[in-house]
Order: sequence, then C-alpha cells, then structure tokens
Amino acid sequence: MTEIQATSIIAPRRTLLLRGGQALLSASAIAILAGCENMAATHAANAASTEDDVQILNTALGLEYEGIAAYQVGAESGLLSKPVLDIAVAFQGHHKEHATALTDAVRKLGGKPVTPMASYEFPVDQLKSETDVIRFAAGLEQGAASAYYGAIPAFGNRDLAQAAASIMADEAMHWAVLRHALGENPVPSAFVS
Repeated sequence: MTEIQATSIIAPRRTLLLRGGQALLSASAIAILAGCENMAATHAANAASTEDDVQILNTALGLEYEGIAAYQVGAESGLLSKPVLDIAVAFQGHHKEHATALTDAVRKLGGKPVTPMASYEFPVDQLKSETDVIRFAAGLEQGAASAYYGAIPAFGNRDLAQAAASIMADEAMHWAVLRHALGENPVPSAFVS
C-alpha cells in the first residue's frame, strides 16, 4: 500500500474518531481501539481534563452572565435610540443563548454551573450618553472575545474548544458592530488577541 493510499484510509478514520458526527466515541473507547495498555492513567487524565473543562466553562458562563446584565443596564438607561436598543437586546439574547449552552455543557460533564452574581459593578455613573453605553458594551465584547481566544487551546475536549471558537466569533462580531456604531474601524486588526 502506498503512503497516499494509507493516508486516504487513515484520515477518514481519524475524522470519525475525533469528530464522530452523531456517534461520538469516548476517550476510553478511542484508547481501546488504539491499543492503549494503561487505561487507569488515561481515565485519570481524562477526569482531570474534564474538571479543567468544567472550570473553563464556568468562567465563560460567568462572563456571559455579566454580558447579559451589562446589556440590561444599557437597555434600561434610557440613553439608547430605538435602532441601537434593538441591537443591544439582540446581543443580550445571544449572550443568553451562550449561557444556556454553557450551562448545559457543564451539567453534561457532571459539573455544577455557576449562577449569576446578585449585582455587578458597572460604571453606571459614567454612562451619560448613547456613545458611552456603546463604548462600554464594545469594551465588554472585546474582553469576551479575548477571553474565549485564550480559553480555546486550554480545553481538553476539542468539541468544547470548537463551541468556544463559535462563541468567540459571535463576540468578535458584536465588537465589530459596536465599533462601527461608534464610527471606529470595525476590524482594527487582522487578528483577535
């Protein structure tokens, strides 16, 4: 068998094992298929990885709750024109969807999801105009995109990393729209960092 033929057979198998579509294989099943002899070590590493993933998910969930609360402050400020208010409410809805997905993921991993804080310390006294509210929201969205960017490589579960990348993209789009609303370059750099 040539190297090209072997690669064409191995690549689809890797895709099946790693992505698995609807039929995901557990790490233990993959280890058995790969002929791993030390299952106890693999299980312990997976348990630690799962705990780390739950911690990362809960940190992200906390950020989503903060975003939901921040958009509520902006919506209730009375400073937003109807088109900007509509965007703010839509973005808040995205954060609610992210929070639901993150909560579900934490539970599926056997963890306990964090809950929203009773209150957040936002610079409400500095929000005196629509521009102030938009700039505040843009800063939070930039921070969220950067937080997800930093979290993606830390996930042990690559499916979670992929989901985090999707949320990061949404946060970056929010940031770009808000920068555009401020009259700033919506994409000031070729990279999110």
